[in-house]
Amino acid sequence: MRTLMKMNGRDNVAVALRPLQSDETLEEHGVKLTVAADVPQGHKIALAPVAEGETVVKYGYPIGYATDTLAPGDWVHTHNIRTTLAGEEQYEYVPELHPVKYPPCHLTFDGYRRKNGKVGIRNDLFIVPTVGCVNGIAEQMLSEFKAGHPGLGTFDNITVLKHPYGCSQLGDDHKMTRSILLDAVHHPNAGGVLVFGLGCENNIVSEFKTLLGDYDETRVKFLVAQEVGNEVEAGLALLEELYVAAQDDRREPVPLSELNVGLKCGGSDGFSGITANPLLGAFSDFLISQGGSSVLTEVPEMFGAEKMLMARAENREVFDKIVSLINNFKQYFLSYGEPVYENPSPGNKAGGISTLEDKSLGCTQKAGTSAVVDVLQYGEKLTRKGLSLLQAPGNDLVAASALAAADCQLVLFTTGRGTPFGSFVPTVKVATNNDLFNKKGHWMDFNAGPLLDTPMEEVLERFIQYLIEVASGRKTRNEENEVRELAIFKTGVTL
Repeated sequence: MRTLMKMNGRDNVAVALRPLQSDETLEEHGVKLTVAADVPQGHKIALAPVAEGETVVKYGYPIGYATDTLAPGDWVHTHNIRTTLAGEEQYEYVPELHPVKYPPCHLTFDGYRRKNGKVGIRNDLFIVPTVGCVNGIAEQMLSEFKAGHPGLGTFDNITVLKHPYGCSQLGDDHKMTRSILLDAVHHPNAGGVLVFGLGCENNIVSEFKTLLGDYDETRVKFLVAQEVGNEVEAGLALLEELYVAAQDDRREPVPLSELNVGLKCGGSDGFSGITANPLLGAFSDFLISQGGSSVLTEVPEMFGAEKMLMARAENREVFDKIVSLINNFKQYFLSYGEPVYENPSPGNKAGGISTLEDKSLGCTQKAGTSAVVDVLQYGEKLTRKGLSLLQAPGNDLVAASALAAADCQLVLFTTGRGTPFGSFVPTVKVATNNDLFNKKGHWMDFNAGPLLDTPMEEVLERFIQYLIEVASGRKTRNEENEVRELAIFKTGVTL
């Protein structure tokens, strides 16, 4: 088995595929070197001399500059490399598109075709509080409803989309809360929705209902707690109506072109850019070749790799949207006096990621090679087939919720450190390494670790089949563990 992984011919560092011991002699990638100090698995080692102030290159792109002179065999990490990122930049549109395309395969999954033509991969029941004040009552309703319907039957999952907002918010915060909740009501995975308000909140039900626009009245019900005597009894009656309305829902074969997947990573490590993220990139290219859609978010984790995405813009209009996406999010950081490079996290660093460029160049591999066809603002839904970028932060819960709100029926989530969380849509956790998958099998859904010694084609084929099973009803770990959450972006004042 290989000891080092060099990601690109231009690189002057490689990734250690196992822990390296000081004074160990290696001869790989045409270089013979002696390890200068212990190097943890997933961390970088210098392959060539790098003078102080010169660029360190990984994935074929700069990931920072050396703060000391580096010699072949040196451990390269936060103690001797720094980011080059600063504030906003000027960008030039230089198209460079080399998409990997797969032949049509005519695969299908079994989904739920909705009245509006959209397709869900679950028949879920959502209780959507318009304000956080009623979260507890909604949980009581859910508990009593489940007790009366053992095994659920008609619905795959019942979820209270709890959040602390809906009142005491101003401006964009109020709009973002309302937008995400409206998106959830219209989500194709929802076979029934109870919109539940208190009655005195800013996000008042009557206005929310108007903003909802067209909806299926048999599948969306409304309740205001202050307007009824016993809100739990009233809520249970409405949930029963939704249950009856959904009893005849059946899965039917639908083409992969109806599938929308969100691309997300969290708790990344040195293997993220070698195994799991490239696997998602290959699947994204495959899905888009079949007419489907994928969505990449985590804008701060595009910093340092944004030029690659800009070069893949379908046209000048999309390029301009990507520039605005990047610089507006940088301005958001700067407006609070925070540096744009305040990343990677402590866990990322422990896993071998040294700078934000290092993290971003690995992160953006989830988007494969396809053209970027659109840029969505936070709370917007998909309108075009292909690869879209979505405005949202890197926070796992907020970003995954934004992907779900954009009409992704599932989220693909890579991790090298592990996490138990799940969004309110099925969240497929993909391990970057064998150790994590074996240790946290009750969290993880798929293991990308074999990519270190197995061809991508073989692992991708297994991944495609697994995702078709998930889209057709196989539960993910977050569903089995009853972990389904919603988190909403907040930027402003709370009254």
